[in-house]
Amino acid sequence: MAGLLVKDLPDHLHVRLKERAASNRRSLSAELIMILEQVLDDRSSGPSLDSIDRLRVVGSRPLTQAVLDEARHEGRP
Repeated sequence: MAGLLVKDLPDHLHVRLKERAASNRRSLSAELIMILEQVLDDRSSGPSLDSIDRLRVVGSRPLTQAVLDEARHEGRP
């Protein structure tokens, strides 16, 4: 595994990181790794979510009482 040294971390970020790590019962390193994973995973899925949202708008139909009744009548597969 690679190592990483963070230099010149502002004091206020260090305090916030310590507080967050303590509240999640993690070490500073473990908390920082968790934050990095969340941020990097969110960015990689961004374009996919945008395309899904566009498809929802294009393929959506109004939710009327008739649509609800039809779905209720058909039941679950």
